[in-house]
Amino acid sequence: MNATDAVTFWEGIHASRPPAIGPPPNARLTETVTDLPPGDALDLGCGDGGDALWLAGQGWRVTAVDISAVAVERLGTLARSQGLGNRVTALRHDLYMSFPHGEFDLICAHYLHTPFGLDRAAVLRSAAHALRPGGRLQVVDHGSTAPWSWNQDPDVQYPRPQEVAAEVALDTAAWTVERADTLRRTAIGPAGETAEVTDHVLLIHRTT
Repeated sequence: MNATDAVTFWEGIHASRPPAIGPPPNARLTETVTDLPPGDALDLGCGDGGDALWLAGQGWRVTAVDISAVAVERLGTLARSQGLGNRVTALRHDLYMSFPHGEFDLICAHYLHTPFGLDRAAVLRSAAHALRPGGRLQVVDHGSTAPWSWNQDPDVQYPRPQEVAAEVALDTAAWTVERADTLRRTAIGPAGETAEVTDHVLLIHRTT
């Protein structure tokens, strides 16, 4: 499987479902970011755009990227319809190939899972280096499989936050782990169904 396969896969995922009208933000984002002063944010793998739209509504300037052109086009349209077009820049970007340019105060990598050969540790390392001093990288991973997930492999292994931090291998003189938690919550699926799921939450702070 290669980059072309990944594009085809994720385009199919987004094209197969109707455009989101009011996608909600990630609960782990809102509990972390509410008290932070707005700045420049980067949303990696923005999907339907709930995080990007919420951040923009809080005063952040958001660059939202996704491998799917369908997702990017829909988010741009939705941002403009909500009067947030001047705060949300939606771009198609393949993290398999390169990393977005710029410096950011917040970078979100929420559920950045894929069945393709993405070097996730390298992506997250690039994200950490794209933070301004004082900025934060929040990584939220699945810790369990929801009934509506595209990945129903019973043997899938979800890395714990401490394992992700070890793989990224940042210099502790410049980056510190502020949070590495395993949490449970009730999630709502795309058809309104609910299920108990596990989130793995990693929050990294760039200190210098």
